[in-house]
Amino acid sequence: AAGLVARGLQPGDAVGIMSHTSYEWTLLDFAAWEAGLVVVPVYETSSAEQARWILTDAGVKLIVVENEAMASMVGALTSTVPELASLQVLCVEREDVLGLIKAGRGVDAGELDRRTAALTSQSLATIVYTSGTTGRPKGVELSHGNLVHLCVNVCPHVPEVLGGAEVRFLLFLPLAHVLGRFVEIAVVCSRSGVLGHVPDVRNLVNDLGSFRPTAVLAVPRVFEKIYNAADAKATGAKQKVFRLAAKTAIAYSRALDTPQGPSRRLKAQRAAFDKLVFSTLRSVLGGQVTHVISGGGPLGERLGHFYRGAGVTVLEGYGLTETMGPCSVNLPDATRIGTVGTPLPGCAIRLDDDGEILVRGIGTFTGYHNNPEATAEAFTADGWLRTGDIGSFEGAEGFLRITGRKKELIVTAGGKNVAPAPLEDRLRGHPLVSQVLVVGENRPCIGALLTLDAEMLPLWLSSHGLEEMTVVDAARDPRVRAALERAVARTNEAVSRAESIRTFEVLPTDFTVANGLLTPSLKVRRAEAEERFSAEIEALYTRTPLVPSATASPSQDGEG
Repeated sequence: AAGLVARGLQPGDAVGIMSHTSYEWTLLDFAAWEAGLVVVPVYETSSAEQARWILTDAGVKLIVVENEAMASMVGALTSTVPELASLQVLCVEREDVLGLIKAGRGVDAGELDRRTAALTSQSLATIVYTSGTTGRPKGVELSHGNLVHLCVNVCPHVPEVLGGAEVRFLLFLPLAHVLGRFVEIAVVCSRSGVLGHVPDVRNLVNDLGSFRPTAVLAVPRVFEKIYNAADAKATGAKQKVFRLAAKTAIAYSRALDTPQGPSRRLKAQRAAFDKLVFSTLRSVLGGQVTHVISGGGPLGERLGHFYRGAGVTVLEGYGLTETMGPCSVNLPDATRIGTVGTPLPGCAIRLDDDGEILVRGIGTFTGYHNNPEATAEAFTADGWLRTGDIGSFEGAEGFLRITGRKKELIVTAGGKNVAPAPLEDRLRGHPLVSQVLVVGENRPCIGALLTLDAEMLPLWLSSHGLEEMTVVDAARDPRVRAALERAVARTNEAVSRAESIRTFEVLPTDFTVANGLLTPSLKVRRAEAEERFSAEIEALYTRTPLVPSATASPSQDGEG
């Protein structure tokens, strides 16, 4: 903190952090706040143009980057962008953070005390930029009050996850993502337990095994991949055992929500599979995990029941960048799988006349940076935040279920309103599928573009007795397409005929951050994808539609 002061930064100045999740990220976050500064996260996957926009819009004076490649990219911006000419660039890889410690030794001992004493709950703490799925990212201003009050209200309700001396929390979600940041702040401010950092999920199994966390935070895709990998790696008789165990876990979890609970037979089956299958699955998570938090997107209801039945309760929640993370969550003793829980203390949620979810409370942001027009549009006349999400409440307890995005609703030529998210989420649960783009605006029926998961493809081919092939070849292979047709048919069973996918195409290339089809937070840039694949979308409607219902009974996602 003193080193940042030594660099000439004044209270209220903005400092950027561009790095994978790391101990240094957390250290710099709290050091900047102690120096009275405003932290601006930049995704480590950001392009030069994305970084330029954030750094100039936020008026960043100094940025700490992870490695030489990032330093080179940002350094080039300082030479070509006049507004960034005086930007200071420090690099963790060059041990510049250690240099900050040395530089801070010459700072007046009382300076940091004066700066922290001047902070109030209204003081700006961080500017977090939205994913920018529908346009240029907006800077969400969050105060120290937003951060502290939300953590103080949430932690006592989930001590098994965010508090207590026995808690060991492994963090691998990017800290530029508001959910990862919330957990970082909550665990540190609880002053108990241990917070671990790993940069990404490439060595996740080894990281989980060595750290042995009691709680993990991840996006739904991580939980899908763990399940799909377990299914694909189990071949022959072992695969049959795994799938029977999965069905048992799901049935057991569903029975927990009934008045009578699981039957004796189901308990016995579950106990047997616990020794054969579930204990191994829990060991993959490190052996100590009892709860995991899923956020950043919806988790399939079936997958939620599977993990709970296997002895790992998934606490799914809901929130936005504008709410500093969670405003509702399933609690350990109050869970309804398939929903995002009930409102947290200090947060209020209601539905507008059209079903849009409206939020207000202690975590709600103060406004968009340098964008008063967008700020005004974000709130109702009586001060409720418009989330843009559509939802409904269930049961006397008021569990919230998310049903789609207001701006993403597709209106077919027949006038049917279709939310693409439920279809896309269900299809992404198949081991072959990486990304899905559902289309159909002013079209006779709903269609979809699918991409293949390059990591899971070899496992799937092997488990189905097929020869190795590239993603490009697999996209054209009739056996792969037949499996995807079955997956589409199973997906269609959850919706009406008018909402079902009647035609689809498998693309030979995936959506990635690098090719501009995913945001840094891994959300599909719908407008960009629709424009780039406009010819493929047109072609969807010149072929014979797919029959929308399966001819067989529903099967496991991995059986396609």
